[in-house]
Amino acid sequence: MTDEQEKILCDFETRVRQLINVCDKLRHENRELKASIAGKDSEIKSMIEKNDQLQRRYENLKTARIIEVEQGDFTRARAMIDDLINEIDNCIRLLNE
Repeated sequence: MTDEQEKILCDFETRVRQLINVCDKLRHENRELKASIAGKDSEIKSMIEKNDQLQRRYENLKTARIIEVEQGDFTRARAMIDDLINEIDNCIRLLNE
């Protein structure tokens, strides 16, 4: 081989080694990114489960609040009816006197 051919071969070997190094770095980065994605997927799944749980609790609280309001209305209505009955009884008592 001539000196020029050896120089070309040496340059080629150097560039191949550089490409191999770049390829190794990219593989390593790819593994890290895949691990990061897996971690984020796990985190997203956990957040979705937590969101679903909070939605169920919110719906339960809304239902409990509605029941509380309905019972409060019932209690208030019953108190008004009791007051009216007492007034009627007083009126009847006054009429009978």
